[in-house]
Amino acid sequence: MLNRRSPSGILPFMRTVLILYGGKSGEHEVSLRSAASIVTHLQARYRLLLVGITKDGRFYLQPEEYSLQVATKGVEVLAIQEDPTNKVYLLPGEGFACNGSILPVDIVFPILHGTFGEDGTIQGLLETLDVAYVGAGVLGSAIGMDKEISKRLWEKDGLPIVPYVTLSLNQWKQEGNSVFQMAEQLGYPVFVKPACIGSSVGISKVKDSRDLSKAIERAFKFDTKVLIEKGIDAREIECSVLGNHTPVVFTPGEVIPSHEFYDYEAKYIDPKGAELRIPAQIPVEKQTKIKELALRAYRSIGVEGFARVDFFLERSTGSVYLNEINTIPGFTSISMFPRMCAFDGLSYGDLLDRLIQLGWERYQERKQLSYDYLQDTHQ
Repeated sequence: MLNRRSPSGILPFMRTVLILYGGKSGEHEVSLRSAASIVTHLQARYRLLLVGITKDGRFYLQPEEYSLQVATKGVEVLAIQEDPTNKVYLLPGEGFACNGSILPVDIVFPILHGTFGEDGTIQGLLETLDVAYVGAGVLGSAIGMDKEISKRLWEKDGLPIVPYVTLSLNQWKQEGNSVFQMAEQLGYPVFVKPACIGSSVGISKVKDSRDLSKAIERAFKFDTKVLIEKGIDAREIECSVLGNHTPVVFTPGEVIPSHEFYDYEAKYIDPKGAELRIPAQIPVEKQTKIKELALRAYRSIGVEGFARVDFFLERSTGSVYLNEINTIPGFTSISMFPRMCAFDGLSYGDLLDRLIQLGWERYQERKQLSYDYLQDTHQ
């Protein structure tokens, strides 16, 4: 699967990897954890440049020795040193600059969860800078982040989704009362969630109409569009997908939350918030179906690089429903995405190598495209 490494352990076409972490997002802290794990595993394989993005969106280059400290001291959460002399500036067509010099970057690894990282914005920026990067492109990232648009496309492609309604902030202000009728039609309980955010930020489970307004107001703190989704009694199954043109799907795992549902606290705060079981204890034919649906969902919205696809397996009927796709899933050593890959024999370190390779291959492919119509007409 991987290109042969040079004797030093570095992929022969790649030397310097810039890690982008933090970000202007409700998932900023999740990124700090994922990035620490990635730095620990990459530090001995590549030269790393760490660029931390603050919550207000400023970029800072971190001291180069910091990556070694992270790896050797077992740092679990990266910090961002806001040194004004190390501000990073972005030069379209050239890349990243600091202290008057262009940073020598072969590829960027954006480990930025949520808004301004997983939603196509940073990918568009990296395209403008003309740098290679890991993960899905602009379109796949943007669609994958928007729960409403991804559901629309999946439904059009015949993929099973949970019934839902969408509510804009303007609708809520102008037609608030009609929302209660929508929820009644879906049937309680319902889940209220921001349309374009991950890690269960802003999500509420609503059991009756008395708590609906509060849940909607909470969700609108994080987005201008909210989904109200029918709640079903289901097991939560997840599946890792890796690849560009020929994606590989890994053995599904199951999340068994100890909380009422797999919320932010269960994922990142409570150490006993959930049990992660790989493989999921489901029949082989159900595993096969989920892997097939994961691949179709991944291709349907144009994802490249990698993603984790999440499903509901309804307890009473055994029906499978697509929940959502995460184009930059959690990436600590205990996160589900790398663990599912490891179960099928792809270690954490080799997985990172493969992701870097996939990003480089896509960049080289796109470099072959012509953007000069006049030159083409004279050939």
